[in-house]
Amino acid sequence: MVQPGDDLPALIADGFARAGEAAAEGDVLVVAQKIVSKSEGRYADLATVEPGAEARELAARTAKDPRMVELILSESRRVVRHRPGVIIVEHRLGFVMANAGIDNSNVEPAGTDERVLLLPRDPDGSARRIREGLRERLGADCAVIVNDSVGRAWRVGTVGLALGAAGLPSLLDLRGRDDLFGRPLEVTQVALADELAAAASLLQGEADEGMPVVVVRGLAAAGPGNAGAALIRDEADDLFR
Repeated sequence: MVQPGDDLPALIADGFARAGEAAAEGDVLVVAQKIVSKSEGRYADLATVEPGAEARELAARTAKDPRMVELILSESRRVVRHRPGVIIVEHRLGFVMANAGIDNSNVEPAGTDERVLLLPRDPDGSARRIREGLRERLGADCAVIVNDSVGRAWRVGTVGLALGAAGLPSLLDLRGRDDLFGRPLEVTQVALADELAAAASLLQGEADEGMPVVVVRGLAAAGPGNAGAALIRDEADDLFR
């Protein structure tokens, strides 16, 4: 139950100690967005939100709480699609997701029990700070991914997605490498941080598992490090929005 101001690198280092493990060079730590947002105090109390005209109109169309809709709009660049029960937006950080990633799952009640949690303000910055703190406490250079569960167009179910990353090639460019038959790859880029975020989500779970940090060990991925933002497709190349 992480609280605002909690030192996540210290909590993670304590977890290594309790498990009798030591961090190793090249480890990738996948950290759930929920504890990052909690530590950064990214709470909002619906009781204090005053919805504007746009939020009230969209709430009527989607059968959602106008106060929640106001928060969604405040975190978004634009509404991409909507229907009763769901609003798909382009988040201010560039992610296309339902409800701007705002929800109250695994958020402990407080006061009016109308508290919700927003995404971190800068997930890549969060990943960098956690990585730096872990280097100081654990003495190993680990990469960090901040992940969240999201839905996808044309597919049912949620998967893990990298919101932020530091210390690894989030986007692995394989263009120019040969396939099995010597043909050069022309378009292949691997969303490595997303692949790891999804794999870690299998252990983190979606309900009451209480497993917010997963260590990926033994990964061999060469390439320059880049941030999670590198995975967001440029709007000029986007054929669907």
